Amino acid sequence: MKTRITELFGIQHPIIQGGMHYVGFAELAAAVSNAGGLGIITGLTQKTPELLAREIARCRALTDKPFGVNLTFLPIVNAPDYPGYIRAIVEGGVKIVETAGNNPQKWMPLLHEHGIKVIHKCTSVCHALKAESIGCDAISVDGFECGGHPGEDDVPNFILLPRAAEELKIPFVASGGMADGRSLVAALALGADGINMGTRFIATQEAPVHENVKQAIVAASELDTRLVMRPLRNTERVLNNAAVERLLAKEKELGSAISFQDIIQEVAGVYPRIMEKGEMDAGAFSCGMVAGLIRDVPTVQALIDRTMAEAQDLIRQRLAGLLA
Repeated sequence: MKTRITELFGIQHPIIQGGMHYVGFAELAAAVSNAGGLGIITGLTQKTPELLAREIARCRALTDKPFGVNLTFLPIVNAPDYPGYIRAIVEGGVKIVETAGNNPQKWMPLLHEHGIKVIHKCTSVCHALKAESIGCDAISVDGFECGGHPGEDDVPNFILLPRAAEELKIPFVASGGMADGRSLVAALALGADGINMGTRFIATQEAPVHENVKQAIVAASELDTRLVMRPLRNTERVLNNAAVERLLAKEKELGSAISFQDIIQEVAGVYPRIMEKGEMDAGAFSCGMVAGLIRDVPTVQALIDRTMAEAQDLIRQRLAGLLA
């Protein structure tokens, strides 16, 4: 299948594995790239630029296909060593960066100077247009269904994607609710050039997370995610667990008076305990509503092959048959 995204990134299939904290390590990124998609290493999961450089080299040893690095620009006073992380990306020969969080405009000239393509994550059309105006090469349009941070507008992809298609000139992929060939065909029909899958790739054999995490996603329905940190306007969609219930109780009790310090125990530093040790009630962790469509833990190759086969069958048989 050829789209503007496959052409832009030099990949076989229009499927991107989004950057995910304590999930996007070399083995998963390489597996996605080897299967014809675009694998992504999560930059800030590596605590230093030197560790990111090592992870890039590790991925390079596992695949000769294109892969990218996610770099999230955080709105905090003591920011990570972004120049160091970008240097590791450049020196590692990575040609694709997925940016998220704050506006990446400050870093665009340096990235483009080294021939790096930038795909920026956006949760609204206005932010997507801003990203296009500063020179981003592509957009990941994240609908309200997505795991992690869906923004504050609550617009689902059935509306957000065609609106993006009406406004954007550069390629974009659909993120949020993407799980299989049906998702891909629907996204293409709504104007996207491919899909970004996050939660779906956690439930794969190569995902370097604890088996408890994978089985929790398989067991979850579309009703088992919650929105937390809404009063702080830092909304995050997470899988429900005991820690999330405690967090929501605090939000209900404190209302608009709540501060980050009130919930820090449920959200700060919990990912290693959950993803690596499988402590499922240790804290809140990102998960999309798409969990309701996830029923197995296949290899990445099997998942991507199945997704593409489903998409082709839908287009050639069901949809073409409707016209006949």
